[in-house]
Amino acid sequence: MNKDNCFQLGYIAKVHGLHGEVTVVLDVDYPEVYEGIEHVFIDQKSRLVPFFLEYFDLQPNNKVLAKFEDYNTLDDAEKLVGSELYLPLTALEELGENQYYFHELIGFEVVDEKLGLIGEIKIIYDLQTQDLMGVDHNGKEVLIPIQDGIIQKVDKTANKVYCQLPEGLLEIYLEE
Repeated sequence: MNKDNCFQLGYIAKVHGLHGEVTVVLDVDYPEVYEGIEHVFIDQKSRLVPFFLEYFDLQPNNKVLAKFEDYNTLDDAEKLVGSELYLPLTALEELGENQYYFHELIGFEVVDEKLGLIGEIKIIYDLQTQDLMGVDHNGKEVLIPIQDGIIQKVDKTANKVYCQLPEGLLEIYLEE
């Protein structure tokens, strides 16, 4: 299993109690979908390693109380703090027609209503403050915010993202 075939479910924030339990912070819109999962993959030394769960119980605020098999002490659990948790892309919930996952947009063309074709989406930056599309525009990376006022429509059939760029956004990247 590699990261290209997975999505980040969340990360282990801290130890909870003395018996190997941890608090996981989820990075998903619908945490209830993942309640009771039986295993996750944890990034260890740039490899995804499967870890089996005794339980994975939802808490308020996108948090989970989790217990991994064979992790029974405070010391065991402390080794996992900060680790990222992954699941295969096949575990993602099916979305409606007008919904999309960010990873699906990679390779799509971005078309502005006034400027026309901007370029191809090469990467999605999932930042705490906002999400951005990294678009290749004539060999330069242009960062376009993923926001309702900017993204007008995503056409999954045509592999296009239609947008209305804020005035001057593209010019910022074209200045020498």
